[in-house]
Amino acid sequence: MNIQLRFFASVREKLGMSEQKAVLPPDIKTVGDVRLWLISRGDVWAEVLAPGRALRMACNQQMCEPDTLISEGAEIAFFPPVTGG
Repeated sequence: MNIQLRFFASVREKLGMSEQKAVLPPDIKTVGDVRLWLISRGDVWAEVLAPGRALRMACNQQMCEPDTLISEGAEIAFFPPVTGG
């Protein structure tokens, strides 16, 4: 499955990129699976996307939970929680 990954704010800064195309292994079915797959890359990926870190996710520009199913061509975004003042 082909998807588009997008990274925002501090996630983008730490990864050094704002977007990336990815071809997922066949066992990746949810947004949470994508996060774990990216973590498995190690190094900065494991640090920035670690399960214990506060991180928001969106699928096709809709806020979502880790169990959200993905489909061909999905856009998955990762970003820190937003605070306002």
